[in-house]
Amino acid sequence: MRNLSRRGFLRCVGAAAATASIRRGNTAAARKPNILFILVDDMGWRDVGFMGSTYYETPHIDRLAREGVVFTSAYSCGPNCAPTRACLMSGQYTPRHGVYTVGSGARGSAKRRKLVPVENTTTLRSDIVTVAEALKPAGYVSASMGKWHLGNDPELGPVGQGFDANVGGTIAGHPRSYFSPYRNAKLADGPKGEYLTDRLTDEALKFIEANQSRPFFLYLPHYAVHTPIQARKALAEKYAKKTPSQGQGNATYAAMIESVDQGVGRLLAKLDELKLADRTLVVFTSDNGGVGGYRACGIQGGEITSQAPLKGGKGMLYEGGIRVPLAVRWPGRTKPGARCDVPVTSVDFYPTLLEVAAAKRPDQPLDGESIVPLLAGSGTLKRDAIYWHFPAYLQGGGGTWRTTPAGVIRQGDWKLHEFFEDGRLELYNLKEDLGETTDLATRHADKARALQAKLAAWRRELRAPVPTERNPAYDPQARPAGRRETRRNP
Repeated sequence: MRNLSRRGFLRCVGAAAATASIRRGNTAAARKPNILFILVDDMGWRDVGFMGSTYYETPHIDRLAREGVVFTSAYSCGPNCAPTRACLMSGQYTPRHGVYTVGSGARGSAKRRKLVPVENTTTLRSDIVTVAEALKPAGYVSASMGKWHLGNDPELGPVGQGFDANVGGTIAGHPRSYFSPYRNAKLADGPKGEYLTDRLTDEALKFIEANQSRPFFLYLPHYAVHTPIQARKALAEKYAKKTPSQGQGNATYAAMIESVDQGVGRLLAKLDELKLADRTLVVFTSDNGGVGGYRACGIQGGEITSQAPLKGGKGMLYEGGIRVPLAVRWPGRTKPGARCDVPVTSVDFYPTLLEVAAAKRPDQPLDGESIVPLLAGSGTLKRDAIYWHFPAYLQGGGGTWRTTPAGVIRQGDWKLHEFFEDGRLELYNLKEDLGETTDLATRHADKARALQAKLAAWRRELRAPVPTERNPAYDPQARPAGRRETRRNP
C-alpha cells in the first residue's frame, strides 16, 4: 500500500501541476523544455545516413543529427527489446528490476543449456517510479505512443505507470500487422490499409497540437522496424530498384526505415510550425542492435540488415547487438554538427530528462548519469565503466546460440565478456578492434582479471543473480536443433 500511495501522490501532484500550468499561462513551468523521445525498434547502429548507411534514406533523421549531437558510442542496456525499455522507464540496470530478456530465459533446446537460467520478469513493477511519474510534479503532461512491452493497463501499461495517454501500448512485443486492421486493444483501427508507423505519427502530431501551451513529454516508441517486415508497396518498390550497398539491400526493411524518417520529418515540421523547436529536446535512438551480423558468429539465417563493421546483432552482447544510433537536438544547448564518443547507455536518459525538466529525483536508485554536460559540450561523465547482465539463453539460427548467460563491462576502450557456463573470458580493445575480432584475454591477462573483478563487484553491489545450477536435461552430445529456431528473433 505504501508504494501505491506514493504513486497516487505523484499522479495527483502531476495533474494539479499540469492544470495550474494552463491557468498561469506564460509561467516558469510553461517555459520548461518539451521532450520528444523517439525510440525505433531493432534499428541497427549503421541503419541511418548519419551513421554511414548509403542504402537507407533518412534525410529528416540526418537533419536532426546535423542540428544536434551524434553519440557514436551509444548503447542499449540489453541486447533485445524489453530490458532496454525497462531500463529507460526505471533509470535502473536490469538486476534491479529483473527484466533481463523477452519471455523466458530458457530459450532454445533444453538439452543444450548447461545451466538453469535466472527467472525472468516480463513486466515492470508498479512500485518503481517511472520517468513519466517523476516528470509529473515538474508540470509535464505525457503520452506513450507505440510499443510498450512492459505490461498492460490499467496497472502495468503506460497509463498505470504514469503517462497521461496511451496509444497502442500493450505487453505485446510486435504488431500483428503494420496495416489496419491492427488488432491492438489500445489502438482503434483506421481505414483499411492504413500504415501503423504513419498512424502513430498522426497521433503524435495531435498530441503536440493539443499540448503546445504547456511542457510535454512525448514518448514515441515505434513498433517499426521490428518484424514482421512489412512496408508500403510504393516505397518497397523504390528500394527494389536500388543497388545494395555495404551489405544492406533489403528493400522492404529500407521502406520501413523511410516511413520512420518521414514521420520524424513531419514531427520536426510541426515543431517549427508551432514555434516549439527552440524549446524542445528531441532524442532519436534504438532499443538494441539490428537483426543481422550473425554470419560472423556462425549463426545461420535471420539476416535483415548489416551491422558491419560491428560483430553480431540483436540478442548478442557483442557490439552489433547493443550499440545503437543516437542523435540529440536541444537548440541553444547542443552545438550543431557535434560528435561525441563518450560511452552512454539507456539508464542515462532518466537522470538527463530530470535535469532538463528541473524535476526532483525519486526516492529510488538511479544507475545512470545525466548526459547534459555532453550535450552542452561543457564537461564529461564521472563514471569509468558501464555494465550489462544477461543471465539467460537466446537461441539463434541453425541451433546455435545468440547468447548464453553472460555479463559484460566496458571501461574506456576495453570491453570484457564473462560467460557464466564455464567462466570463459573474452577481452577486446574497441579503439583498435571495433569488430571484436581479436580476443586479448590471454595476451592481457592482468587487464582481463581486473575487469572481471570490477564486474563481479558491480554484481555484488546490485545483488545480480548469476545462474550456477546445472541443468539436469543438458546433454553434451545433443546436436544443434537445425533451422527450426531460425526465424524467432524477439
